[in-house]
Amino acid sequence: MNHVRVYSDLGVLAGITDVNAESGHTVSKRFSTEFYEDAERLMKNVDAVSISTPTFTHYEMVDLAIKNGVDVLVEKPFTGRIELAEELCMKAEKEDVLLAVGMVERHNPVVATVKERLKKEEYGKLITFSSRRVSSMPERIRDVGVIMDLGIHDVDVFNYLCGSPVKSVYAIGGSANGSGFEDHANVIMEAENGVKGIVEVNWLTPMKVRSVSLTCSKVFAEFDYMDQSVSTSSSRFSNPNDSSFCYGSPWEFDHRRFSVKKEEPLRRELQDFLDSSQSRGRPLVSGRDVLNDLQICMAALKSIKERKMVSL
Repeated sequence: MNHVRVYSDLGVLAGITDVNAESGHTVSKRFSTEFYEDAERLMKNVDAVSISTPTFTHYEMVDLAIKNGVDVLVEKPFTGRIELAEELCMKAEKEDVLLAVGMVERHNPVVATVKERLKKEEYGKLITFSSRRVSSMPERIRDVGVIMDLGIHDVDVFNYLCGSPVKSVYAIGGSANGSGFEDHANVIMEAENGVKGIVEVNWLTPMKVRSVSLTCSKVFAEFDYMDQSVSTSSSRFSNPNDSSFCYGSPWEFDHRRFSVKKEEPLRRELQDFLDSSQSRGRPLVSGRDVLNDLQICMAALKSIKERKMVSL
């Protein structure tokens, strides 16, 4: 529904398809677009397509788009399997089809702001990354656990901000509700450049939290994905004198908080996809980018199962 809404707002919506014909017809009437009962018929009438289907259908749907020469954006977790995702990347490259992945938080304005400040060394060197992404169990998820559904977002942001390959992963987690998939996990990563990351995810918390904290050599920074705000804290040691020791601390603290220009991350994601499709440029999040995310998430699942650190 959200992809349809944004494409309609952008004036490029050409049609939709859904296995639930009743739902598909309802949505097509609401947005004044054509409903295709067959996915291949849709592919033959569009230049680019979003695939927002259950994970187990990703391979089949992306493969169909590639065979029809249609640029494709597939939602995370991009098949959920490294070997299938890599095969699709190779097919897309061979057929000169653009393959992007819907890692929506990479398109969040607050992530772009923090990335730019790290690039300009305003925060100094990144040392540790810690994220918390928790909420109640979603109705829509039935074929992957919380690491592939939620954790992959922050794994991707860690990779993006860190800028160095992850060399080891250790994770703990389990299924408190007995669903068959993990519903809580803590994933610890170490990159080759020495940056450490911790990603906490669960489907057990009654409220939604989406936050990240960064320990850097110059500042401690925190940002919130939902309210798109950033806060920084820093300190310095002032020149000591007798009065400072008697009446106060010689440390000076600086706390700052600001909000970035609020934009819908999904709109930025889809606009980036459309721009890349038209210019034949590289999308912000390519299929190859997400292969790294998948490798880390699979290593985390293996670590939970085997109760040991996994080297990549």
